[in-house]
Amino acid sequence: MSYNLKKTVVLVGMMGAGKTAVGRALAAKLDVPFIDSDAEIEKAANMSIAEIFARDGEPFFRQKESQVIARLLEDERCILSTGGGAYLAEGNRAVISERGVAVWLDADVDLLWSRVKHKDTRPLLRTDNPRQTLEEIFAARVPLYSQADLPVPAEAGLSIEEMADRVAHALLERRADVLEEKG
Repeated sequence: MSYNLKKTVVLVGMMGAGKTAVGRALAAKLDVPFIDSDAEIEKAANMSIAEIFARDGEPFFRQKESQVIARLLEDERCILSTGGGAYLAEGNRAVISERGVAVWLDADVDLLWSRVKHKDTRPLLRTDNPRQTLEEIFAARVPLYSQADLPVPAEAGLSIEEMADRVAHALLERRADVLEEKG
């Protein structure tokens, strides 16, 4: 089966929702490029996200993130994975919906925690009680993620490929302006 991607699909959601892994699998399935906005930021800054946070602070990082996302949405259609906080900024939500489609990988806190608890690459979770911090971030962000153009539930036990299939199916069923099958 071949597909025609008419708009960039921007994966949004919490850290640990699977945006990068599912994004890579979805891009392969649709035979389009995959881009990770965090990787693009790291490449441009020549340092890790954690190092940017430590050196320049979160507001500086968010400014650069917005610039990178806007630039990436001007380029060819692709699957774009964003950082967990990217969709919080009203300007990012607007440019994503104007130039692409926001797909929210909607995972619950237990699933997210199972995926991030052993990683030290999450600067926002470097607290005395990272689980509680994750829960607080989740509660604050879900109302904004729920504004995404297309929510797709993420469930424990689904493989990366099954999640990519779920996203593709949701796009085909509900967003013909974004994705269509070619005969």
